Order: sequence, then C-alpha cells, then structure tokens
Amino acid sequence: MSEPRIHFDKVGSVAHIRFDNPQAFNALTGQMWLDMRDAARAAAADPDIRVVTFRGVGGKAFVSGTDISGFTKFTSGADGIAYEERIDECMRALDEIPATTIAIVDGWAVGGGLNIAAACDFRIATPDARFGSPIGRTLGNCLSPLTLARIGGAIGVSIAKRMVLLGEIIHAPELLANGFLLKVAERDALDGEVEAICARAAENAPLTTRAVKEMLRRMTLENLPEADEIVSEVYGSEDFKRGVEAFMARTKIVPEWRGR
Repeated sequence: MSEPRIHFDKVGSVAHIRFDNPQAFNALTGQMWLDMRDAARAAAADPDIRVVTFRGVGGKAFVSGTDISGFTKFTSGADGIAYEERIDECMRALDEIPATTIAIVDGWAVGGGLNIAAACDFRIATPDARFGSPIGRTLGNCLSPLTLARIGGAIGVSIAKRMVLLGEIIHAPELLANGFLLKVAERDALDGEVEAICARAAENAPLTTRAVKEMLRRMTLENLPEADEIVSEVYGSEDFKRGVEAFMARTKIVPEWRGR
C-alpha cells in the first residue's frame, strides 16, 4: 500500500489537487490535511492559475472523512476545539483560492469530503456519488460554525439538517436537482465534462472571478458566532468517547447515546 499523500500538479492554467489514500477511501490523515492546505495556498499564490480541481484517487471515493485514529488520544473538550481550529485553518486555504475551484466526485464524499466539496465553486459527480455527514450516528462529535456555514450555504440548510440530524446519505441525482451539483456524468464521460468546464472557467476575467469569490466569502463565512463552549462540551463528553470506541471497533451498531 502506498503512503497516504496529496498530489499537486499544474497543467497550463489548471492546477490539480488529488487525495491519495484509496485503501481508506481517501480519508485524510493529519498530514494530508496540512498538505492540502499548503497545495491550496500554492495555487492561490500563482497568478497564472485560473482553475483548481480536487479529486480522489481510486474511483471509490472523493474523500470519506478524517482518519479518526487520533481521536483516541483526546482527553478533554480542549482537544476538540484545537482539532476544529486546525480543520478550519486548512479549509480557509480552500475558501481563499481566487481561481475557480471544481470538486470531481466519484464515490463517497462524506464528513471532511462533504466539507471540501462544499468549499468548491462547482461540483461534478458520477451518478452513484453519495454525500453526507452522519456524525450523529457514528462519532457523536460536532462541526465548527465555519463548517456549518460553508456546508449550509452550499447545499441548503434543510438538506444539511437531513445529513447531520438524521444521518442521511444523499445521492447525486437529488443534489443535481437542488443545484449543489453542476453536472452528473457517467465515468466514461466525466473527464470530458471536467475539461470543458475548466476551459470555460479559465476564459473568465481573473479579476472578476477573484472579486466575486472574495465578496461571497466575506458575506457567508465571516463574522460567525463564537462556539468554543459548545464544541468543548461535545468533544469532552462520554458520548464522544463511546462513539470513537465503537467506530474504531468497526461495529455497525449505533452507539447508545446518553447525552452526557
């Protein structure tokens, strides 16, 4: 098995960031999160880049979430606050890319994968792509205000609630109908669709793209509420410890949540 890693390549005016951890459905390790952040910053700093794509390796997943083995070392709610702050730092690097960003989703996009897809300007998926954030049925953790604002703004609050509060996994056709997905394409047509959209986006005036993206980012992702006490309560709870234990044991039974 290859070492989990992020690939960053540039072809002309298009940069490609790929998630390479297929044996774990492209779950992101802590280092992969940091490498993704650095790749996004590198793309943002290159004035010749007009489009940035994000894609998973292996054909079974975009990103299936975070490698949660590190959660077993959490001892208090402060660990949860620090974790969410690290994720927010990495995700802000995506939010601040001035070029057009495109998520290419083939398979699962859940947890962190949903977050990354929501950060992109456009999403193209295969018909069997599936999206969700069923943390209330698996780990019993929570999301930061920045993550909730990003996902809710991109996918709509009602569907975001179905994903988090009911643990639903939503399939590509429904998300095409609600506008979250720009296109749904069969695997053999996916690359052609991506190339066409990249070419069209690259023709746009870069200052127009940058200005619109930055104004939208300020409107939707700034001046968010402080919620450290909420995050701390959840990550410091017995329920969270129970959820992590059950997840690591690979049981498919929903833990017995006790609300404390």
